[in-house]
Amino acid sequence: RFPKDKDVRKKWEVALRREGFTASDYSVVCSQHFKQAEFDRTGQIVRLRDGVIPSLFNFPVHLQKLVKGRATSTSKRAEESLSVASKDSPEMTSSHPQPQPNDDHGYALPATPSAVKAKVNEHLARVESLEREKKNAMSREKRAKTTVKGLLEDLREKNLINEELSEKLASYSSKTKLAF
Repeated sequence: RFPKDKDVRKKWEVALRREGFTASDYSVVCSQHFKQAEFDRTGQIVRLRDGVIPSLFNFPVHLQKLVKGRATSTSKRAEESLSVASKDSPEMTSSHPQPQPNDDHGYALPATPSAVKAKVNEHLARVESLEREKKNAMSREKRAKTTVKGLLEDLREKNLINEELSEKLASYSSKTKLAF
Protein backbone atom coordinates (compact mmCIF):
# COMPACT_ATOMS: atom_id res chain seq x y z
CA ARG A 1 0.00 0.00 0.00
CA PHE A 2 0.99 3.58 -0.45
CA PRO A 3 2.55 5.10 2.66
CA LYS A 4 0.46 7.32 4.91
CA ASP A 5 3.25 9.92 5.17
CA LYS A 6 2.32 12.63 2.65
CA ASP A 7 5.90 13.39 1.55
CA VAL A 8 6.80 9.75 0.91
CA ARG A 9 3.41 9.13 -0.76
CA LYS A 10 4.09 12.05 -3.14
CA LYS A 11 7.52 10.56 -4.00
CA TRP A 12 5.84 7.23 -4.81
CA GLU A 13 3.29 8.98 -7.06
CA VAL A 14 6.08 10.81 -8.90
CA ALA A 15 8.10 7.57 -9.29
CA LEU A 16 5.14 5.89 -11.04
CA ARG A 17 5.06 8.59 -13.75
CA ARG A 18 1.29 8.33 -14.19
CA GLU A 19 -0.10 11.65 -15.33
CA GLY A 20 -2.81 12.99 -13.02
CA PHE A 21 -2.54 10.02 -10.64
CA THR A 22 -3.27 10.55 -6.96
CA ALA A 23 -3.06 7.54 -4.67
CA SER A 24 -6.00 6.66 -2.46
CA ASP A 25 -5.82 4.83 0.87
CA TYR A 26 -6.44 1.61 -1.08
CA SER A 27 -3.87 2.13 -3.88
CA VAL A 28 -1.09 -0.43 -4.07
CA VAL A 29 2.20 -0.96 -5.92
CA CYS A 30 3.39 -4.43 -6.89
CA SER A 31 6.36 -5.77 -4.93
CA GLN A 32 8.23 -6.34 -8.21
CA HIS A 33 8.86 -2.57 -8.34
CA PHE A 34 11.14 -2.69 -5.30
CA LYS A 35 14.69 -4.01 -4.95
CA GLN A 36 15.09 -7.11 -2.77
CA ALA A 37 17.33 -5.18 -0.35
CA GLU A 38 14.45 -2.77 0.31
CA PHE A 39 12.42 -5.45 2.12
CA ASP A 40 12.73 -6.13 5.85
CA ARG A 41 12.53 -9.92 6.24
CA THR A 42 13.68 -10.13 9.87
CA GLY A 43 10.23 -10.77 11.38
CA GLN A 44 7.42 -13.12 10.46
CA ILE A 45 5.88 -10.47 8.21
CA VAL A 46 7.82 -9.15 5.23
CA ARG A 47 7.67 -5.34 5.13
CA LEU A 48 9.21 -2.52 3.15
CA ARG A 49 11.91 -0.56 4.93
CA ASP A 50 11.11 3.04 5.91
CA GLY A 51 11.50 5.72 3.23
CA VAL A 52 11.78 3.25 0.33
CA ILE A 53 10.52 4.41 -3.07
CA PRO A 54 9.55 2.06 -5.93
CA SER A 55 12.32 2.13 -8.54
CA LEU A 56 12.16 -0.95 -10.80
CA PHE A 57 10.10 -0.19 -13.92
CA ASN A 58 10.16 -0.91 -17.65
CA PHE A 59 8.65 2.34 -18.82
CA PRO A 60 7.74 2.93 -22.47
CA VAL A 61 10.32 5.07 -24.28
CA HIS A 62 8.24 8.27 -23.98
CA LEU A 63 8.21 7.93 -20.15
CA GLN A 64 11.90 7.14 -19.68
CA LYS A 65 14.11 9.78 -18.11
CA LEU A 66 16.67 11.31 -20.45
CA VAL A 67 20.28 10.52 -19.65
CA LYS A 68 22.55 13.53 -19.99
CA GLY A 69 25.15 13.22 -22.73
CA ARG A 70 28.84 13.74 -22.40
CA ALA A 71 30.28 17.25 -22.10
CA THR A 72 33.75 17.19 -23.71
CA SER A 73 34.39 16.64 -27.41
CA THR A 74 36.58 13.59 -26.68
CA SER A 75 33.93 11.91 -24.58
CA LYS A 76 31.26 12.77 -27.19
CA ARG A 77 33.34 11.03 -29.89
CA ALA A 78 33.77 8.01 -27.59
CA GLU A 79 30.00 7.89 -27.03
CA GLU A 80 29.34 8.09 -30.78
CA SER A 81 31.78 5.27 -31.48
CA LEU A 82 30.04 3.15 -28.82
CA SER A 83 26.62 3.82 -30.35
CA VAL A 84 27.93 2.91 -33.85
CA ALA A 85 29.48 -0.29 -32.46
CA SER A 86 26.24 -1.25 -30.73
CA LYS A 87 24.27 -0.80 -33.97
CA ASP A 88 26.70 -3.00 -35.88
CA SER A 89 27.19 -5.79 -33.34
CA PRO A 90 24.30 -7.99 -32.23
CA GLU A 91 26.05 -8.79 -28.94
CA MET A 92 25.83 -5.17 -27.84
CA THR A 93 22.14 -4.82 -28.70
CA SER A 94 21.13 -8.09 -27.04
CA SER A 95 22.91 -7.23 -23.79
CA HIS A 96 20.85 -4.04 -23.43
CA PRO A 97 17.38 -4.83 -24.79
CA GLN A 98 14.99 -1.93 -25.22
CA PRO A 99 12.21 -2.06 -22.65
CA GLN A 100 8.83 -2.96 -24.08
CA PRO A 101 5.52 -1.68 -22.77
CA ASN A 102 3.72 -4.07 -20.40
CA ASP A 103 6.90 -6.03 -19.57
CA ASP A 104 6.70 -5.04 -15.90
CA HIS A 105 4.56 -8.02 -14.94
CA GLY A 106 4.08 -11.56 -16.15
CA TYR A 107 0.31 -11.09 -16.12
CA ALA A 108 0.34 -8.05 -18.44
CA LEU A 109 -0.86 -8.51 -22.01
CA PRO A 110 1.67 -8.13 -24.83
CA ALA A 111 1.49 -5.01 -26.99
CA THR A 112 0.58 -6.62 -30.34
CA PRO A 113 -2.40 -8.85 -31.23
CA SER A 114 -0.09 -11.50 -32.71
CA ALA A 115 1.88 -11.62 -29.45
CA VAL A 116 -1.39 -11.93 -27.51
CA LYS A 117 -2.45 -14.80 -29.78
CA ALA A 118 0.91 -16.54 -29.30
CA LYS A 119 0.63 -16.16 -25.52
CA VAL A 120 -2.94 -17.53 -25.54
CA ASN A 121 -1.86 -20.51 -27.68
CA GLU A 122 1.06 -21.15 -25.32
CA HIS A 123 -1.26 -21.18 -22.32
CA LEU A 124 -3.85 -23.38 -24.08
CA ALA A 125 -1.12 -25.93 -24.80
CA ARG A 126 -0.11 -25.79 -21.12
CA VAL A 127 -3.73 -26.38 -20.04
CA GLU A 128 -4.01 -29.41 -22.37
CA SER A 129 -0.75 -30.79 -20.98
CA LEU A 130 -1.95 -30.34 -17.39
CA GLU A 131 -5.28 -32.01 -18.22
CA ARG A 132 -3.41 -35.04 -19.62
CA GLU A 133 -1.23 -35.16 -16.50
CA LYS A 134 -4.32 -34.98 -14.28
CA LYS A 135 -6.04 -37.79 -16.21
CA ASN A 136 -2.92 -39.97 -15.95
CA ALA A 137 -2.58 -39.27 -12.22
CA MET A 138 -6.23 -40.18 -11.64
CA SER A 139 -5.74 -43.44 -13.55
CA ARG A 140 -2.64 -44.27 -11.47
CA GLU A 141 -4.55 -43.54 -8.28
CA LYS A 142 -7.44 -45.78 -9.37
CA ARG A 143 -5.04 -48.64 -10.21
CA ALA A 144 -3.26 -48.24 -6.86
CA LYS A 145 -6.56 -48.31 -4.95
CA THR A 146 -7.64 -51.44 -6.81
CA THR A 147 -4.31 -53.10 -6.01
CA VAL A 148 -4.52 -52.21 -2.33
CA LYS A 149 -8.12 -53.39 -2.14
CA GLY A 150 -7.13 -56.72 -3.75
CA LEU A 151 -4.22 -57.15 -1.34
CA LEU A 152 -6.46 -56.46 1.65
CA GLU A 153 -9.00 -59.00 0.43
CA ASP A 154 -6.23 -61.60 -0.01
CA LEU A 155 -4.95 -60.94 3.51
CA ARG A 156 -8.47 -61.19 4.90
CA GLU A 157 -9.16 -64.49 3.09
CA LYS A 158 -5.92 -65.97 4.46
CA ASN A 159 -6.83 -64.72 7.95
CA LEU A 160 -3.55 -62.80 8.19
CA ILE A 161 -5.16 -59.60 9.49
CA ASN A 162 -7.75 -58.98 12.19
CA GLU A 163 -10.81 -56.76 11.88
CA GLU A 164 -9.17 -53.76 13.58
CA LEU A 165 -6.17 -53.81 11.25
CA SER A 166 -8.46 -54.38 8.28
CA GLU A 167 -10.41 -51.25 9.19
CA LYS A 168 -7.24 -49.18 9.57
CA LEU A 169 -5.81 -50.37 6.27
CA ALA A 170 -9.13 -49.91 4.51
CA SER A 171 -9.27 -46.32 5.71
CA TYR A 172 -6.08 -45.66 3.75
CA SER A 173 -7.36 -47.23 0.55
CA SER A 174 -10.93 -46.73 -0.59
CA LYS A 175 -12.46 -45.83 2.78
CA THR A 176 -14.52 -49.05 2.79
CA LYS A 177 -14.53 -51.57 5.61
CA LEU A 178 -13.62 -55.10 4.66
CA ALA A 179 -16.05 -57.69 6.04
CA PHE A 180 -14.89 -60.74 7.99
